[in-house]
Amino acid sequence: MPPKAKITKNMILNTVLEITQETGFETVNARSIANKLQCSTRPIFTCYENMEELKKEFLDFAFKYYTQYVSNYSNFSNITSYLVLPLSYIAFAKEETHLFKLLFINDMDLDMKEANDFYKEIGNKKKAKTFSDMIGVELEHGKEIFLDLFLYAHGIAVLTATGKLSLNINDTKKRLLNFLSAFIQQDKMN
Repeated sequence: MPPKAKITKNMILNTVLEITQETGFETVNARSIANKLQCSTRPIFTCYENMEELKKEFLDFAFKYYTQYVSNYSNFSNITSYLVLPLSYIAFAKEETHLFKLLFINDMDLDMKEANDFYKEIGNKKKAKTFSDMIGVELEHGKEIFLDLFLYAHGIAVLTATGKLSLNINDTKKRLLNFLSAFIQQDKMN
């Protein structure tokens, strides 16, 4: 029976997460991982065929980390449910800047040639339906508001992650509520 591997995929992924959080994904390479794990690069290439395979698996791992962040945010903050997604997204940009840049700027899978392409991404239709129900508007208009809210929150988050904007939670919440109020009011008038 061969000896049990001392360096596991999970150890590698957690190490890549640490490096990314500290200095950004662009500093991740076999040597930086090995240095952090205090091993040679060999165990890394025993677990992964190449760095591209590691990156692909890490992007999934990092997105799960973000999803857990959103879940924790909703559990530990006293925020109106329809504001959880945009506020947690912006908070993630502020608190986990390097991960935010990797997931939602540099390697974002979203490819929008037109507005409705937003709903080709898995889960966005379901989120829009839940959102529409929460704010009390018809689904089609709710999808429009949800998309606009995403674009607005993404802009704030990118400005936050790049250090161009620094709003506290109350200011951010106020801006999002102003934005939503205007769109919901518009729906009520139509």
